[in-house]
Amino acid sequence: MEQTMNSRISRIFTNPPSGEFRGHVLNVYCTAGYPRLHSTNEVMKALQQHGADLIELGIPYSDPLADGPVIQHSSSVALANGMTIRILFEQLKDLRKEIHVPVVLMGYMNPVLQYGFEQFCADAAAVGIDGLILPDLPEFEFEQEYGALFKKHHLDFIFLVTPETSDERVKKLDSLSSGFLYAVSSSSTTGGEKTRAASEEYLSRLQNLGLKNPVLVGFGIKDKASFDAVCKHAAGGIIGSAYIKALENSTDVNASTKSFLSSVLS
Repeated sequence: MEQTMNSRISRIFTNPPSGEFRGHVLNVYCTAGYPRLHSTNEVMKALQQHGADLIELGIPYSDPLADGPVIQHSSSVALANGMTIRILFEQLKDLRKEIHVPVVLMGYMNPVLQYGFEQFCADAAAVGIDGLILPDLPEFEFEQEYGALFKKHHLDFIFLVTPETSDERVKKLDSLSSGFLYAVSSSSTTGGEKTRAASEEYLSRLQNLGLKNPVLVGFGIKDKASFDAVCKHAAGGIIGSAYIKALENSTDVNASTKSFLSSVLS
């Protein structure tokens, strides 16, 4: 599925009007319905206002395979708050009146299948979502069935690769992805104490494969030092658990977001 060169996601990787490649792209993950049920839009507005180039909006799920304890906890809180996919799409119905940066939904197959896969794609596209990350969607099923639905609804789909992914498979997943390729820095879950920013060797290897998509690095990116480090070898980084922690006891989402992003981007 070829990336649409004028898609909202593709445009964040170039500098207008020259069209030259732009690095240091910051993607920030937040959990829909966290810290409160109706925080979703407030959080996204704060992220946009204070420097996020792209927002990765997590759909809370009770069994998130790739997520560490911080994001798992935020999912549990959001579910206890009453968040569902249906409520999320209701919250997002006026998304594009105020949010201009790309928004990618990150979730898992089970709740999406329960909702109805094509209906999910249609509703996501209708509110202005740009792409999807579903870590447990197998490559084979993407090629046989679901890829056509993403294309039909003009949604980018982002695959994940890890340091253990062979060069051949990285190239294959890159060919199927559009928007960007998500490079997991290690094989652990997000936000764990053992998770470190990706090794230079791994990122250099990806850099030398001639991939068609820009690479964003996630897992272990938590501050200015780790963000700047991955930006030496990739288009940018993805911050999740560290931002969720910044919101955990916040009484002012905007102020907490400003403080956190300023510390990363200063």
